[in-house]
Parts: sequence; C-alpha cells; structure tokens
Amino acid sequence: MTDQSPPPAEYRIEDLAHISGTSVRTIRAYQDRGLLPKPERRGRANVYGDEHLERLRRTADLLDRGYTLASIKELLEAWDTGRGLGGVLGLVAEIDGPWSDEEAARITREELDAAFGGSPDEEALADAVELGVLERLPGSGDVFRVPSPQELAVAAELHSAGVPLTAISGHLRELRGQVEHIAARFLDFTTEYVFHPYLDHQPTEAEATEAAGLVRRLRPLAQQTVDAELARAMRTMATRYIHHHLGDISNVSSGGSGDSGGSSSELSGPRAGQDAAPEPARSPNPHPTSADTGTSAPEADPAPAADAYTDADADADATMIALPADAVRAVRDLVGQENVAAFITAAARREVHARTMDELAVRRTPPR
Repeated sequence: MTDQSPPPAEYRIEDLAHISGTSVRTIRAYQDRGLLPKPERRGRANVYGDEHLERLRRTADLLDRGYTLASIKELLEAWDTGRGLGGVLGLVAEIDGPWSDEEAARITREELDAAFGGSPDEEALADAVELGVLERLPGSGDVFRVPSPQELAVAAELHSAGVPLTAISGHLRELRGQVEHIAARFLDFTTEYVFHPYLDHQPTEAEATEAAGLVRRLRPLAQQTVDAELARAMRTMATRYIHHHLGDISNVSSGGSGDSGGSSSELSGPRAGQDAAPEPARSPNPHPTSADTGTSAPEADPAPAADAYTDADADADATMIALPADAVRAVRDLVGQENVAAFITAAARREVHARTMDELAVRRTPPR
C-alpha cells in the first residue's frame, strides 16, 4: 500500500473570502496590486488554492503590524524569490512584542467602583476607556480588560489620597504626551547610532535577524533610563519643594522677625549670624569678632537666650504652630496622610541640622 497525499484544496473566490476573513472586493484589489497570484482558470471559473489563503493571511498579519501595502509587496516578492521572511517577521515580532513584563488583568465594574470610593462615575469611566486605561470586552458590559494593572492601582491610590478623578485623567494626558516625546527621542537616538545601517535598504534575512537581536538587547534600556532619571528628579525636586515650603512655614511662624518665640527656633533653626548652636561648639575664641565669623558682631551675646529655651518651651510650641494648608496638602500628596507629621518633623530636623553645620563651618573659617 502506498501513501497518497490528499488533493490540494481548491476554493472559489467567495469561499476564499469567507475562510480568510476578508472580502471578494479586497481579494480582487490585491490581485490588481500584485499582492496575490492570479488564480487558475477553469472554464468560466477562477480556482484558488492554499497558497492564496496563506498569502492573504500573511498580508493581513503585516497590515496589523503597521506595514503599508507597498512595503508588503516588497516583502512578499522577497519571499517568492527565496530570501525568506523569517528574519523580517522576527524583527517585527520583537518590536510589536510587549515592552514591559507587566501582564494585563480583568476587573468587574463592581470591583472598579469599590477601588475608587464605591460610587459609580460614568464620566471618569469614559475617560479611562478613552485613555486606554480600561478596555471594554465585547459582550461583557460589566467586565473590563486592564492593560496595565499598575497604572490603574496608581490612579486608585491618588484618588484615595484626595486627588479628583478629573485631575488624574488630565495629568495622565499631559504625562503621556511628555513620555511619547521621550520615546521618540530615544528612537531617534538609537536609529542614528545603532539601527541606521539596517534602514537604508530592504534588510536581508541575516540583517533582519541581527537587528531583531539588537532590539531585544536595547528594549529594556529606555525604561531603565527613565526609571533612574525619574527617581533622581523626584528626589531632587521633592527635597527642594519641601525645603521651600518649610521656609514659608518658618517665615509665617516667626512673623519675619526671627524673634517671635519658640516656633521660629524649633522649625527654622539657627541662621547665619545667630547663636543657636550649643556653647561647646563655639569657636575657640570665646568672644568672636566680625573677622572670626564673617558677619557683623552682635550687640549682645545671644547664648543666654538659647540656653533659656528649654525642652518645656519646645513641648509647649508643639501645640502652637499653625502650618499653611497648601504646605500640608503638598506633603500629604507626597508621602500620604499617615506620614505627614513624621515627614515634616524629619524635614525640620534635617533643616536645623544643616543650618547648624553651616554656622559651625562659618565660625571655623580662618580670618584672611
């Protein structure tokens, strides 16, 4: 007994359109453009085979990946001449693949409402769908796909901290534009220095495979660079921001005079030309002159006043200091409601320490 291969499949144009998921009109248009081989003519009928079906499916796949019909024609011609598409499609797969390890999730409308305070908000839901934070699933009106659960969790946390949903969506729109600019700059940079040799001509199989390997190596670098720079910028800006507001708090508390009681001493710390440092840390000269300190000599040694400020005074001041509402809100948005007091306390102590160190350094500067 000999094995017999099944006869090749044959399709009428209507059958080919149905199986490939396209239309008769599209098939004829592809034939006119040279994307699809001519069918076999049998009498008055045109007969298509599996090679036509495969070509239609590959064309649809390349269209989904963003290729133009002209580019697809060049690729298919290369395929026909035996050059192959494996490397090119591998490169496309690397570029089209996920650029994050995060996996999409699903969430019900009930879970969504609970995560954002328990009250349905149709306007906020429409914004989330428009921005792609949520995706509607066909046939499931109360279930949504979440492409980035992390992004949704950030929005929920910001909302629980007091940020309105409209402000969150507005911030995301602005942020998205800035991030897309960063992505475009990174692509321009890598194209100029890495991928340029592959883009000035139709890549060979080997070149496409090599370029796909480079994409695989370089793909994480953009996110790693942005993560590192964002962390650095947040640290720098947050420190500067809170110091600015602590300075405002100090001025409000002291009334601008620097001599209105314990609140100024506790929050702002010693300033240049003021003796709030402990007596043992003074310059070896017990009576420094203007040359010793680099400042005008005080009319009277303020050390007794510093000594007179006791722990009991500080405890009393802790119930007297009124902080500006905008400063408290800024700290709350930065560290969360439960950490506001601890953060302001730590920042104030850090400022006091820094100013004390500055004062000691000035006093130790030798006269010129």
